[in-house]
Amino acid sequence: MLPISVSTLKPNAESKHFITAPNFLTRLSGSVRFTLSQCRPWTDLIDRTAFARPASFSDATSRLGKNFSYFRANYLIIIAAVLALSLISHPLSLVILLSLISAWLFIYAQRPSEQPLVIWGRTYTDREKLAMLVVFTVVVIFFTSVGSLLMWGIIMGLAVVCAHGAFRLSEDLFLDEQEPLGWGLFSFVTGAASSAAATAPAIVSRVSAF
Repeated sequence: MLPISVSTLKPNAESKHFITAPNFLTRLSGSVRFTLSQCRPWTDLIDRTAFARPASFSDATSRLGKNFSYFRANYLIIIAAVLALSLISHPLSLVILLSLISAWLFIYAQRPSEQPLVIWGRTYTDREKLAMLVVFTVVVIFFTSVGSLLMWGIIMGLAVVCAHGAFRLSEDLFLDEQEPLGWGLFSFVTGAASSAAATAPAIVSRVSAF
């Protein structure tokens, strides 16, 4: 009698938790379409007769809160547009950022554990792949212009949103009752976070196995 060990893990027990590129793109495009459908009329956003200097700081913060609740989809698009413009104006940084995202998706997140990465005849373990991706991410964010561009784009977008929200009168804005707070790209972000949380145990088990 030969000793035989039977694995209790199913072949795809771990890989089913990982994000696939088609699912990621489908969820992203659906969230973008839904966010665009929830935008308020842009004529209301840029109505020149509805702007006035706030009387005090509390008045400005009150306007900002009401305007954000009403124009939040528009504000999100403005921030995304400013961020996109900052990246498009630096094509090399955009290519580097896309390369980083693609590396995480196709080398680690999308690749099941039963399909090892082989480069030039050498097989890389999950721990080695994770270490290389972490080093690559640190280099891209802190030693290239990508990190500063992302920070600058987000700050500029938030500055535009805060300036508009503080000076735009909010008395003529009427919010829908029981309007949901999480939708569109906001729900996509929370969904991505939950997916990452579901993927974390599988990633830890894959790395600790080596």
